Amino acid sequence: MISRRNFLRLAGGLGTAGISTVAYGFGEPALRLRVTRYDIQPPRWPAGFELRIAVIADLHACDPWMSLERIASIVDRTNSLKPDITVLLGDYVAGHRQVTRYIPAGEWAPVLAGLRAPLGVHAVLGNHDYWDDRAVQRDGQGTTIAHRALEAAGIPVYENDAVRLTHAGRPFWLAGLGDQLAWLPARRFRPVRRLGVDDLAATLRKVTDDAPVILLAHEPDVAMRVPARVAVQLSGHTHGGQIRLFGWSPVVPSRYAGKFAYGHARTNCDVVVSGGLGCSIMPFRIGMPPEIVLVTLGGSGAVTS
Repeated sequence: MISRRNFLRLAGGLGTAGISTVAYGFGEPALRLRVTRYDIQPPRWPAGFELRIAVIADLHACDPWMSLERIASIVDRTNSLKPDITVLLGDYVAGHRQVTRYIPAGEWAPVLAGLRAPLGVHAVLGNHDYWDDRAVQRDGQGTTIAHRALEAAGIPVYENDAVRLTHAGRPFWLAGLGDQLAWLPARRFRPVRRLGVDDLAATLRKVTDDAPVILLAHEPDVAMRVPARVAVQLSGHTHGGQIRLFGWSPVVPSRYAGKFAYGHARTNCDVVVSGGLGCSIMPFRIGMPPEIVLVTLGGSGAVTS
């Protein structure tokens, strides 16, 4: 069975649909940007309690595909949506080698500090934020460069932690899960006992009352273990397959394939998976343009782009 890496390399190198398709696929990450809206009413979310959440996922900052200017334009577009809260779902670090420059965290994080929302901007980390940090990989512990840069820019990072917030006089919890694929065994001197730093049980133990819970988790697969106590899970990581044809993605980095490839799904809780903004392995997208997601809880269930 062809791997995601080999499939994307084949698509980028050969352009099976012809030269024009290849040109389109390489141009889409840097040129297009859409806003995808989900209006949903999870069973565990109070009726009539409307909350607008802007979601930014998988930036993969690098030149020329996700430049500082491009990130600034995403910040401006996100702010124009006037969300109540903005969440960042990880993978700020470049995920491929076809770049002219890797942008340091000390440069992209201050640009993200321009995000504005009444309830603030909140972040989790992704696998590439761990994989790119050689010191953390070597030691098997420590705070990543991306984590430190975000917090220095005034953006809190949640790793198996939760915070209680209030909107329109009503409380809710925002919980952030540690990354589920943090460790690369090949970059460690000591054996890796588990791939992730995630602890779902410990995270949810920090929720101390019955107010509804929003869970941020970079990889979506944890949704199969998330209890009904959680109203909604917001995830990225998949890039919508990065190549999506007629609603189908040939290769998805998920154990559950199409179930969590992209969009709105429901398990024990509602799950929204963003198609993200940047690229992994190759700077190539077809049928899956970069997107900012706006989730309105307490909505009607409509999806618009």
